[in-house]
Amino acid sequence: MKQRRNYEKPSERRIREEAEAVRRQRKALRKRMQIQGY
Repeated sequence: MKQRRNYEKPSERRIREEAEAVRRQRKALRKRMQIQGY
């Protein structure tokens, strides 16, 4: 994650955090699929 240089509005912060959570979930899912061999 890159450092945030300026203050972000609470609404923007919530949107960004949701997007990052989705990215982390997809990454974890990809790793699980590789381990299981799909």
